[in-house]
Amino acid sequence: MPDGRHTIGHIHDIDNNHIEDERGHKHEYRARERKKLVLASVVTGSIFIVEIVGGFIANSLALISDAGHMLTDLFALLVSLFALYFAAKPPTEKKTYGFYRLEILAALFNGVTLFMITLWIFYEAYHRFMHPETISSGKMFIVALIGLVANITCVYLLKGDSHGHEHSLNVKAAFLHMLSDTLSSVGVILGAVLIYYTNWFVIDPIISVVLCILILIWSYKLVIESVDVLLEATPKGIRIDDVIARLKQIPGIDDAHDIHVWTITSGMYSMSGHIDTKDMMISETTKLSKEINRVLSEKFKIGHAVIQFGCECKVNNAHNKHNHP
Repeated sequence: MPDGRHTIGHIHDIDNNHIEDERGHKHEYRARERKKLVLASVVTGSIFIVEIVGGFIANSLALISDAGHMLTDLFALLVSLFALYFAAKPPTEKKTYGFYRLEILAALFNGVTLFMITLWIFYEAYHRFMHPETISSGKMFIVALIGLVANITCVYLLKGDSHGHEHSLNVKAAFLHMLSDTLSSVGVILGAVLIYYTNWFVIDPIISVVLCILILIWSYKLVIESVDVLLEATPKGIRIDDVIARLKQIPGIDDAHDIHVWTITSGMYSMSGHIDTKDMMISETTKLSKEINRVLSEKFKIGHAVIQFGCECKVNNAHNKHNHP
Protein backbone atom coordinates (compact mmCIF):
# COMPACT_ATOMS: atom_id res chain seq x y z
CA MET A 1 0.00 0.00 0.00
CA PRO A 2 1.49 3.44 -0.92
CA ASP A 3 2.52 5.63 1.99
CA GLY A 4 0.89 8.97 2.82
CA ARG A 5 3.61 11.12 1.26
CA HIS A 6 3.38 9.27 -2.04
CA THR A 7 -0.40 9.66 -2.09
CA ILE A 8 -0.29 13.35 -1.25
CA GLY A 9 2.27 13.85 -4.02
CA HIS A 10 -0.02 12.00 -6.42
CA ILE A 11 -2.92 14.27 -5.47
CA HIS A 12 -0.76 17.32 -6.19
CA ASP A 13 0.19 15.78 -9.55
CA ILE A 14 -3.50 15.48 -10.43
CA ASP A 15 -4.07 19.10 -9.49
CA ASN A 16 -0.98 20.29 -11.37
CA ASN A 17 -1.99 18.39 -14.51
CA HIS A 18 -5.39 20.05 -14.28
CA ILE A 19 -3.72 23.45 -13.99
CA GLU A 20 -1.46 22.74 -16.97
CA ASP A 21 -4.46 21.75 -19.11
CA GLU A 22 -6.16 24.99 -18.12
CA ARG A 23 -3.06 27.02 -18.89
CA GLY A 24 -2.60 25.29 -22.23
CA HIS A 25 -6.17 26.15 -23.18
CA LYS A 26 -5.65 29.76 -22.13
CA HIS A 27 -2.37 30.09 -24.03
CA GLU A 28 -4.02 28.87 -27.21
CA TYR A 29 -6.85 31.37 -26.80
CA ARG A 30 -4.41 34.19 -25.94
CA ALA A 31 -2.51 33.50 -29.18
CA ARG A 32 -5.70 34.15 -31.15
CA GLU A 33 -6.28 37.29 -29.11
CA ARG A 34 -2.78 38.58 -29.92
CA LYS A 35 -3.37 38.20 -33.67
CA LYS A 36 -6.63 40.13 -33.39
CA LEU A 37 -4.97 42.88 -31.38
CA VAL A 38 -2.12 43.25 -33.88
CA LEU A 39 -4.53 43.67 -36.80
CA ALA A 40 -6.70 46.08 -34.81
CA SER A 41 -3.61 48.12 -33.89
CA VAL A 42 -2.55 48.50 -37.53
CA VAL A 43 -6.04 49.65 -38.58
CA THR A 44 -6.41 52.00 -35.61
CA GLY A 45 -3.01 53.63 -36.07
CA SER A 46 -3.71 54.32 -39.74
CA ILE A 47 -7.12 55.87 -39.14
CA PHE A 48 -5.87 57.99 -36.24
CA ILE A 49 -3.59 59.85 -38.66
CA VAL A 50 -6.47 60.37 -41.10
CA GLU A 51 -8.87 61.62 -38.41
CA ILE A 52 -6.49 63.97 -36.62
CA VAL A 53 -5.54 65.67 -39.91
CA GLY A 54 -9.16 65.74 -41.09
CA GLY A 55 -10.37 67.08 -37.72
CA PHE A 56 -8.12 70.12 -37.88
CA ILE A 57 -8.96 70.76 -41.51
CA ALA A 58 -12.72 70.56 -40.82
CA ASN A 59 -12.35 72.38 -37.45
CA SER A 60 -14.58 69.75 -35.79
CA LEU A 61 -14.27 69.09 -32.05
CA ALA A 62 -16.29 65.89 -32.43
CA LEU A 63 -13.89 64.65 -35.11
CA ILE A 64 -10.81 65.66 -33.10
CA SER A 65 -12.38 63.93 -30.08
CA ASP A 66 -12.87 60.83 -32.19
CA ALA A 67 -9.22 61.03 -33.24
CA GLY A 68 -8.27 61.37 -29.58
CA HIS A 69 -10.26 58.23 -28.87
CA MET A 70 -8.40 56.55 -31.69
CA LEU A 71 -5.06 57.46 -30.13
CA THR A 72 -6.21 56.09 -26.78
CA ASP A 73 -7.52 52.99 -28.55
CA LEU A 74 -4.13 52.47 -30.17
CA PHE A 75 -2.41 52.87 -26.82
CA ALA A 76 -4.93 50.52 -25.19
CA LEU A 77 -4.34 47.92 -27.89
CA LEU A 78 -0.57 48.14 -27.46
CA VAL A 79 -0.89 47.86 -23.67
CA SER A 80 -3.14 44.84 -24.16
CA LEU A 81 -0.58 43.25 -26.47
CA PHE A 82 2.14 43.89 -23.91
CA ALA A 83 0.04 42.31 -21.16
CA LEU A 84 -0.81 39.25 -23.28
CA TYR A 85 2.86 38.77 -24.12
CA PHE A 86 3.80 38.59 -20.45
CA ALA A 87 0.70 36.57 -19.55
CA ALA A 88 1.98 33.82 -21.86
CA LYS A 89 5.21 33.50 -19.88
CA PRO A 90 5.45 30.44 -17.60
CA PRO A 91 5.23 30.75 -13.80
CA THR A 92 8.40 31.44 -11.83
CA GLU A 93 9.50 30.58 -8.31
CA LYS A 94 8.27 33.95 -7.04
CA LYS A 95 5.29 34.35 -9.39
CA THR A 96 3.73 30.91 -9.07
CA TYR A 97 0.56 31.92 -10.93
CA GLY A 98 2.57 33.43 -13.78
CA PHE A 99 1.87 36.91 -15.11
CA TYR A 100 -1.85 36.64 -15.75
CA ARG A 101 -2.69 39.59 -13.51
CA LEU A 102 -0.92 41.94 -15.94
CA GLU A 103 -3.99 41.56 -18.13
CA ILE A 104 -6.17 42.88 -15.32
CA LEU A 105 -3.80 45.76 -14.61
CA ALA A 106 -3.90 46.68 -18.31
CA ALA A 107 -7.70 46.60 -18.27
CA LEU A 108 -7.76 48.85 -15.19
CA PHE A 109 -5.34 51.26 -16.84
CA ASN A 110 -7.45 51.38 -20.00
CA GLY A 111 -10.60 52.07 -17.99
CA VAL A 112 -8.93 54.97 -16.18
CA THR A 113 -7.61 56.47 -19.42
CA LEU A 114 -11.11 56.36 -20.91
CA PHE A 115 -12.32 58.35 -17.93
CA MET A 116 -9.54 60.95 -18.27
CA ILE A 117 -10.20 61.48 -21.97
CA THR A 118 -13.89 62.15 -21.36
CA LEU A 119 -12.95 64.89 -18.87
CA TRP A 120 -10.87 66.62 -21.54
CA ILE A 121 -13.70 66.37 -24.07
CA PHE A 122 -16.18 67.81 -21.54
CA TYR A 123 -13.82 70.74 -21.03
CA GLU A 124 -13.48 71.39 -24.76
CA ALA A 125 -17.23 70.99 -25.30
CA TYR A 126 -17.92 73.67 -22.67
CA HIS A 127 -15.86 76.19 -24.62
CA ARG A 128 -17.62 75.23 -27.85
CA PHE A 129 -20.99 75.80 -26.16
CA MET A 130 -19.90 79.29 -25.13
CA HIS A 131 -18.25 80.10 -28.44
CA PRO A 132 -19.53 77.93 -31.35
CA GLU A 133 -17.07 77.69 -34.22
CA THR A 134 -17.63 77.23 -37.94
CA ILE A 135 -17.27 73.61 -39.06
CA SER A 136 -16.75 72.11 -42.52
CA SER A 137 -19.52 69.51 -42.37
CA GLY A 138 -18.60 67.91 -45.71
CA LYS A 139 -15.02 67.12 -44.71
CA MET A 140 -16.26 66.14 -41.26
CA PHE A 141 -18.67 63.64 -42.82
CA ILE A 142 -16.09 62.02 -45.14
CA VAL A 143 -13.42 61.58 -42.48
CA ALA A 144 -15.95 60.26 -39.93
CA LEU A 145 -17.23 57.75 -42.48
CA ILE A 146 -13.70 56.42 -43.01
CA GLY A 147 -13.30 56.19 -39.25
CA LEU A 148 -16.58 54.32 -38.91
CA VAL A 149 -15.49 51.65 -41.39
CA ALA A 150 -12.21 51.21 -39.55
CA ASN A 151 -13.91 51.02 -36.15
CA ILE A 152 -16.42 48.42 -37.32
CA THR A 153 -13.52 46.36 -38.65
CA CYS A 154 -11.74 46.51 -35.28
CA VAL A 155 -14.90 45.70 -33.31
CA TYR A 156 -15.40 42.64 -35.52
CA LEU A 157 -11.80 41.56 -34.92
CA LEU A 158 -12.05 41.91 -31.14
CA LYS A 159 -15.50 40.44 -30.56
CA GLY A 160 -15.94 37.00 -28.96
CA ASP A 161 -15.18 34.09 -31.27
CA SER A 162 -17.56 31.44 -32.58
CA HIS A 163 -16.39 28.83 -30.06
CA GLY A 164 -18.23 30.52 -27.25
CA HIS A 165 -15.21 32.09 -25.55
CA GLU A 166 -15.83 35.26 -23.64
CA HIS A 167 -13.48 38.21 -23.81
CA SER A 168 -10.60 38.27 -21.40
CA LEU A 169 -11.01 41.39 -19.28
CA ASN A 170 -7.98 42.87 -20.98
CA VAL A 171 -9.31 42.35 -24.53
CA LYS A 172 -12.74 43.41 -23.31
CA ALA A 173 -11.17 46.75 -22.35
CA ALA A 174 -9.75 47.16 -25.86
CA PHE A 175 -13.09 46.04 -27.31
CA LEU A 176 -14.94 48.71 -25.30
CA HIS A 177 -12.49 51.33 -26.53
CA MET A 178 -13.22 50.38 -30.14
CA LEU A 179 -16.98 50.09 -29.56
CA SER A 180 -17.05 53.56 -28.02
CA ASP A 181 -15.17 54.89 -31.04
CA THR A 182 -17.65 53.21 -33.37
CA LEU A 183 -20.52 55.02 -31.66
CA SER A 184 -18.48 58.22 -31.74
CA SER A 185 -18.08 57.90 -35.50
CA VAL A 186 -21.81 57.34 -35.92
CA GLY A 187 -22.49 60.43 -33.81
CA VAL A 188 -20.03 62.52 -35.79
CA ILE A 189 -21.61 61.43 -39.09
CA LEU A 190 -25.09 62.33 -37.85
CA GLY A 191 -23.76 65.61 -36.54
CA ALA A 192 -22.16 66.42 -39.88
CA VAL A 193 -25.47 65.82 -41.68
CA LEU A 194 -27.42 67.99 -39.21
CA ILE A 195 -24.86 70.79 -39.36
CA TYR A 196 -24.92 70.70 -43.17
CA TYR A 197 -28.69 71.25 -43.28
CA THR A 198 -29.12 73.55 -40.27
CA ASN A 199 -25.78 75.35 -39.71
CA TRP A 200 -26.26 74.74 -35.98
CA PHE A 201 -22.62 74.36 -35.06
CA VAL A 202 -23.50 73.77 -31.40
CA ILE A 203 -24.54 70.25 -32.46
CA ASP A 204 -20.85 69.33 -32.58
CA PRO A 205 -20.16 69.70 -28.81
CA ILE A 206 -23.59 68.29 -27.93
CA ILE A 207 -22.73 65.03 -29.70
CA SER A 208 -19.37 64.96 -27.93
CA VAL A 209 -21.02 65.26 -24.50
CA VAL A 210 -23.60 62.53 -25.20
CA LEU A 211 -20.90 60.13 -26.36
CA CYS A 212 -18.75 60.92 -23.34
CA ILE A 213 -21.58 60.04 -20.95
CA LEU A 214 -21.84 56.61 -22.54
CA ILE A 215 -18.09 56.14 -22.39
CA LEU A 216 -18.05 57.11 -18.70
CA ILE A 217 -20.59 54.38 -17.94
CA TRP A 218 -18.50 51.75 -19.75
CA SER A 219 -15.24 52.87 -18.15
CA TYR A 220 -16.83 52.82 -14.68
CA LYS A 221 -17.98 49.21 -15.14
CA LEU A 222 -14.58 48.21 -16.50
CA VAL A 223 -12.72 49.76 -13.56
CA ILE A 224 -15.07 48.15 -11.01
CA GLU A 225 -14.69 44.73 -12.65
CA SER A 226 -10.89 45.06 -12.71
CA VAL A 227 -10.74 46.15 -9.07
CA ASP A 228 -12.94 43.19 -8.07
CA VAL A 229 -10.43 40.81 -9.64
CA LEU A 230 -7.49 42.51 -7.93
CA LEU A 231 -9.33 42.36 -4.59
CA GLU A 232 -9.98 38.64 -5.23
CA ALA A 233 -13.72 39.05 -4.97
CA THR A 234 -15.94 36.05 -5.69
CA PRO A 235 -16.47 35.90 -9.49
CA LYS A 236 -19.82 36.93 -10.92
CA GLY A 237 -22.17 34.00 -11.35
CA ILE A 238 -20.62 31.99 -8.51
CA ARG A 239 -22.23 31.79 -5.06
CA ILE A 240 -20.18 30.28 -2.25
CA ASP A 241 -23.32 28.66 -0.78
CA ASP A 242 -23.96 26.91 -4.10
CA VAL A 243 -20.38 25.61 -4.21
CA ILE A 244 -20.65 24.25 -0.66
CA ALA A 245 -24.03 22.65 -1.33
CA ARG A 246 -22.74 20.92 -4.48
CA LEU A 247 -19.57 19.67 -2.76
CA LYS A 248 -21.60 18.16 0.10
CA GLN A 249 -23.50 16.10 -2.48
CA ILE A 250 -20.31 14.22 -3.40
CA PRO A 251 -20.21 10.78 -1.72
CA GLY A 252 -17.63 10.66 1.07
CA ILE A 253 -17.88 14.35 2.00
CA ASP A 254 -19.49 15.34 5.29
CA ASP A 255 -18.98 19.09 5.08
CA ALA A 256 -17.22 21.89 3.21
CA HIS A 257 -16.22 25.14 4.87
CA ASP A 258 -13.76 28.06 4.69
CA ILE A 259 -14.41 28.15 0.94
CA HIS A 260 -12.79 30.98 -1.03
CA VAL A 261 -13.19 31.47 -4.79
CA TRP A 262 -11.33 34.15 -6.74
CA THR A 263 -10.26 35.09 -10.26
CA ILE A 264 -6.65 34.77 -11.41
CA THR A 265 -7.43 36.36 -14.76
CA SER A 266 -10.52 36.52 -16.95
CA GLY A 267 -12.23 33.13 -17.06
CA MET A 268 -9.60 31.45 -14.85
CA TYR A 269 -10.98 30.74 -11.38
CA SER A 270 -9.34 29.25 -8.30
CA MET A 271 -10.70 27.90 -5.03
CA SER A 272 -9.36 26.96 -1.63
CA GLY A 273 -11.29 25.23 1.13
CA HIS A 274 -11.55 22.68 3.90
CA ILE A 275 -13.30 19.39 3.16
CA ASP A 276 -14.47 17.16 6.01
CA THR A 277 -14.63 13.55 4.81
CA LYS A 278 -16.03 10.30 6.09
CA ASP A 279 -13.64 8.08 8.04
CA MET A 280 -11.32 6.88 5.25
CA MET A 281 -7.68 6.17 4.47
CA ILE A 282 -5.68 9.01 3.00
CA SER A 283 -5.16 7.01 -0.22
CA GLU A 284 -8.93 7.11 -0.78
CA THR A 285 -8.85 10.90 -1.02
CA THR A 286 -7.10 10.59 -4.39
CA LYS A 287 -10.34 9.50 -6.04
CA LEU A 288 -12.23 12.09 -4.01
CA SER A 289 -9.88 14.83 -5.18
CA LYS A 290 -10.50 13.87 -8.82
CA GLU A 291 -14.27 14.05 -8.30
CA ILE A 292 -14.05 17.42 -6.53
CA ASN A 293 -12.01 18.89 -9.38
CA ARG A 294 -14.41 17.48 -11.96
CA VAL A 295 -17.45 18.97 -10.22
CA LEU A 296 -15.79 22.34 -9.71
CA SER A 297 -14.70 22.49 -13.35
CA GLU A 298 -18.01 21.39 -14.88
CA LYS A 299 -20.39 23.25 -12.59
CA PHE A 300 -18.47 26.41 -11.73
CA LYS A 301 -15.59 26.63 -14.27
CA ILE A 302 -13.09 26.52 -11.40
CA GLY A 303 -9.85 25.18 -12.86
CA HIS A 304 -7.62 25.10 -9.80
CA ALA A 305 -8.57 23.99 -6.28
CA VAL A 306 -6.41 23.86 -3.16
CA ILE A 307 -8.11 21.47 -0.74
CA GLN A 308 -7.37 20.61 2.87
CA PHE A 309 -8.92 17.29 3.87
CA GLY A 310 -9.99 16.58 7.42
CA CYS A 311 -12.13 14.16 9.37
CA GLU A 312 -14.02 14.79 12.59
CA CYS A 313 -15.25 11.22 13.00
CA LYS A 314 -12.32 9.84 15.02
CA VAL A 315 -12.40 12.85 17.28
CA ASN A 316 -16.12 12.38 17.81
CA ASN A 317 -15.70 8.64 18.44
CA ALA A 318 -12.97 9.26 21.01
CA HIS A 319 -15.17 11.86 22.68
CA ASN A 320 -18.07 9.43 22.80
CA LYS A 321 -15.94 6.67 24.32
CA HIS A 322 -14.69 9.07 26.95
CA ASN A 323 -18.22 10.07 27.92
CA HIS A 324 -19.65 6.52 27.68
CA PRO A 325 -17.22 3.98 29.19
